[in-house]
Amino acid sequence: MSLAVRVIPCLDVAGGRVVKGINFENLRDAGDPVELATLYAAQGADEITFLDVTATVDERATTYDIVRRTAEQVFIPLTVGGGVRSPEDVARLLASGADKVGVNSAAIARPELLGDIADRFGAQVLVLSLDVKRGGNTESGFIVTTHGGRRDTDLDALAWASRAIELGAGELLVNSIDADGTKDGYDLELIALMRQVSTVPVIASGGAGRTSDFPKAIAAGADAVLAASVFHNRQLTIADVKAALAESGVVVR
Repeated sequence: MSLAVRVIPCLDVAGGRVVKGINFENLRDAGDPVELATLYAAQGADEITFLDVTATVDERATTYDIVRRTAEQVFIPLTVGGGVRSPEDVARLLASGADKVGVNSAAIARPELLGDIADRFGAQVLVLSLDVKRGGNTESGFIVTTHGGRRDTDLDALAWASRAIELGAGELLVNSIDADGTKDGYDLELIALMRQVSTVPVIASGGAGRTSDFPKAIAAGADAVLAASVFHNRQLTIADVKAALAESGVVVR
């Protein structure tokens, strides 16, 4: 695990606005992405993650203008995912101000894409985004989905994560669809299983509802904690989360 745990607000973007739902459905407006990113950076966020949740479904590129405007205002690492299909997409995102790029559906369709990106830009730029849910005839009991959680695959989530790391993924963003937006806590079993197979940092995503949820995710094996609803709804601040982590003995920035 890394020396200091990162606290990462996630901005799911659709149509130029931040949206949030439950289990990836019933999305509602949650604000302007640039304004929210600026707010969270001022609160002490360690990174910001932008996920264009409809780019793959709509078969279009991610929103470069939002990335550019955010990078002009926010001076912490920015990860951007959604609709990334080629090394050229990555190059354009990095030129727009992104520091890291998340890849999901396109890598499942063509795993060699991960190696192409890692070889050209370095593994530190490449984040494998995994939208995972329970079910399927897999050894682990967890399957990977694509297209913003709308399509199931027959891929075992742990096996796919292991292969992606071998191909060049430098980080795993593990999002539990079952826990997403429920505020019932992270899927600790999923985090622990990913920790067992991963040789790169694991970011826990999906389910945060209380300050006590964050230390549990770290104890299960996460290197970073990502959340959305609790920040967008002003239920918690970045400082609240970092205080809870520190009180549990976790090193934070």
